Amino acid sequence: MPRPTKCRMICRLPQTIGFEPLWNDEERQPVVLTVDEYEAIRLIDKEGLSQEQCSQRMQIARTTAQRIYETARRKMADALVDSRPLRIEGGEYRLCDGRNSYCGTQRCSKRELYQLFDRPKGENILRIAVTYEDGQIFQHFGRTERFKVYDVENGRVASSQVVDTEGQSHGALAEILTALRVDTLICGGIGGGAQAALAAAGIKLYGGVSGSADAAVEALLANKLACDPDVQCVYHGERHPDEQCSDHECGQRSCEE
Repeated sequence: MPRPTKCRMICRLPQTIGFEPLWNDEERQPVVLTVDEYEAIRLIDKEGLSQEQCSQRMQIARTTAQRIYETARRKMADALVDSRPLRIEGGEYRLCDGRNSYCGTQRCSKRELYQLFDRPKGENILRIAVTYEDGQIFQHFGRTERFKVYDVENGRVASSQVVDTEGQSHGALAEILTALRVDTLICGGIGGGAQAALAAAGIKLYGGVSGSADAAVEALLANKLACDPDVQCVYHGERHPDEQCSDHECGQRSCEE
């Protein structure tokens, strides 16, 4: 019986999931780079880590890291030389949550968020996040640059804080909300992939909401918030990044800790 593949530790999902040749006169089969192969390229070629350091970061054997890296480089060469589209999806991986010692990033934003928003066990706090811009609910989840996070005790807002997403977008925003230990999200438009990621994280969604962020939270606490349970993100007639993010959720295989 073959040995099961060990999941590779991924710091964060890629912000772009595909590339197309500038001039493409004919349809060509895309090259598929898995998310763990992308991570090996990011760590070795972008961050300048050795293959040994890469293997430690991804929590795999050095020989496995070497094989993943060589395969990834060959795929990228195929895409460049043969003018083929490149897709980034699938693979055997699990996302770093910032809570464990295996996270090798010196400045891990998720670890910082867990520490900043740590809640002692047993404390009765409801944490609500709102996509935020200039006091209003930002209408495109996948492009939000900050969340306003509210801690609610005994039905009232006890404190609030604006948190920058540090340029993260698409699927990575669900990771940030998980790191923030958010229970509920209020937002405007949101794509199907992001909705699936939030549901998997156990975060309750109120989408299709507009207007003042503070007023929306007060309305939610008063059970008067008007939302759209069938909300979808419509981004000026173009394909929105949230829709592309669905490929991550579809491609990722279940991995046990």
